Amino acid sequence: MSPDDDARERLAVVGEIAAEVAHELRNVLQVISASAYVARQEASKGDASATLPHVAKIEKNARIAHNIVDDLMALARGEMLHSEPVLLAEVVVASRDDLGPEAALWEDALQPHDLRVRAHPGLLVRLLHALYDNAIKAAAPRAPCIATRAHAHGARVVIDVVDDGPGVPPSIAARIFEPLVTATPGGTGLGLALARRIATAHGGSILLVPGGAGATFRLDLPGV
Repeated sequence: MSPDDDARERLAVVGEIAAEVAHELRNVLQVISASAYVARQEASKGDASATLPHVAKIEKNARIAHNIVDDLMALARGEMLHSEPVLLAEVVVASRDDLGPEAALWEDALQPHDLRVRAHPGLLVRLLHALYDNAIKAAAPRAPCIATRAHAHGARVVIDVVDDGPGVPPSIAARIFEPLVTATPGGTGLGLALARRIATAHGGSILLVPGGAGATFRLDLPGV
């Protein structure tokens, strides 16, 4: 590869990461904006105590925004990930934090329930969030059923995220993890590209399991 080709490839990666950062920040900034609006409304009524939960939500999501930028930029620079034993059940719950309880019917089958993976906690949350968010948007306006199934396989952990949505069209199935490839109207095609980047950075993999109704994404990650 020539120096010019290498420079173009680096610029393409930087552009992709910048788009992924913007994509991930969008939902967080929407929560901050909505919370700020409600806090102002409560303050105008003279009820200062009613603003506190909304201020707390703003602070929490501001921290999340900072972590998203830090984590994804470290990923873009190719820095070695800080990995630690992570309780998968906690990551699964955290990855749904801003999706809302009515967004989907959730089914979890983690064997055993205290199953752990070796991962960067924040990035693993982003990965699963991308899969869940993708399934919800693909099934809209209906709330889909999303099952998360995981088990140890030797020194690895296999995680399946299964939904009962429309599935992935065969025409894009082979390219579904490429940036800007999406079957969802208004979608960015960045969530699954980010999921693959994170899985690879962990020494793992992600694939679309062919066949069956809906879509099944299979993650293979290091165990503990």
